[in-house]
Amino acid sequence: MPLRLSAAAVSDVGPHRATNQDSAFTAPWGAAVADGVGGGPSGDLASSAFLHRLVAGVRGPLVLDDWLQRIRIANWDLRARVEHDPSLAGMATTFTGLLTAPDDTVILAHTGDSRAYLLRDGGLTQESHDDSLVQVLVDRGLIAESDAATHPQRNIITASMQGRDADVIAIVARVSDLGDRWLLCSDGVTDYVTERALAPVLATGSPTTAARLLVELAIRSGSRDNITAVVCDVVPDVLDPLSPEFAGAAAERFREELESA
Repeated sequence: MPLRLSAAAVSDVGPHRATNQDSAFTAPWGAAVADGVGGGPSGDLASSAFLHRLVAGVRGPLVLDDWLQRIRIANWDLRARVEHDPSLAGMATTFTGLLTAPDDTVILAHTGDSRAYLLRDGGLTQESHDDSLVQVLVDRGLIAESDAATHPQRNIITASMQGRDADVIAIVARVSDLGDRWLLCSDGVTDYVTERALAPVLATGSPTTAARLLVELAIRSGSRDNITAVVCDVVPDVLDPLSPEFAGAAAERFREELESA
């Protein structure tokens, strides 16, 4: 029997931002978080447009090639929007998605500095690798990993979705176990909450409870960014509707944008 996700997303603009540039979606066949890149125009449009285009019409798991094609189409949609309105030039978004296939695998797709974590048998592991300047410095041994969270250039990313043919995304297919719990989150969580503090909260209660508690923890920890947590349990079957539910900018503004595109 194909695996399904029981997932919930909670997104908060945060106490220091006027606009939520984070977007998320959840469905039994997939979930994702996207974060409009800071410093560029219309980050909320970039993140929400990308997710809505990615999942439009999907009602169940897809094979890897179909997911890759949908990611390309969602990225091309960003380019089309810039061509239609040049003032949007430079808009971009991170993307971290957990997408199911018609077997026992899940596909982790990632670009940017939003993150994916896996909680399995009580152990928490980071499954994504940040596309960021600070991560490059850590990988090259130029700064300690413990200094990354407070580095003044920690928000400079080296990859994102911005409608270019050269945009890259990391894809990993994983055999998933029943009982796995995944966390997909924006850097409004991980820049302010340590993995040590993250793990026990992620393990708490239902996906909805855990996602809400993680957002609340990030706010208490002084997050100065938008904050989004998507918690996904791997289950054999769920009764949730097959259509996706949206959070953050994707819930607040994009349905009108999709109709006018």
